[in-house]
Amino acid sequence: MPSEHDLTAIGADEFWGFEQNPADLLIEQYQQIAQEEMATLPFYRAEMPIVVEMQQHEGQWLGTVLTPWMLSVVILPGPDQVWSLRKLGERIALSLPRGDMTFMVGELPKTGQLLSCSLMSPIEPHISADEGKALVADTLKMLLSLPVQDEATPVSVSRRELFLRKR
Repeated sequence: MPSEHDLTAIGADEFWGFEQNPADLLIEQYQQIAQEEMATLPFYRAEMPIVVEMQQHEGQWLGTVLTPWMLSVVILPGPDQVWSLRKLGERIALSLPRGDMTFMVGELPKTGQLLSCSLMSPIEPHISADEGKALVADTLKMLLSLPVQDEATPVSVSRRELFLRKR
């Protein structure tokens, strides 16, 4: 099986998963994207760090990504996994412990294809760098938590609403 940095395809339409946590590899790629493509955009938050936290869930790498322009959930193939190549931009609905989410197939140069779901883009201006870092860990924990619902409380289906705080 290839190493975590080896994007060798098994066949013309399949590729290996990552044996090791790909968080550092994602950080490296998002830093490059920040410098080369995003830093001049008006919604870019230079004070916001690039943070990635990942853990294995059902054999895949599930994680949250914070950049100076967005907060997303990502999924990459895990150890001993083989993913079929998909059409970029294809949408895939997945069920996580916290609920159903729709992911889009994307691609990065060093990790190949991944699934991503934007939670916040651009990053809300009231969120500080420290709050952003905490948001990464809290989001990952929330995604993997079983939902608890008070029957008297209405349920909001807006992902963005989860991260807005009222003043």
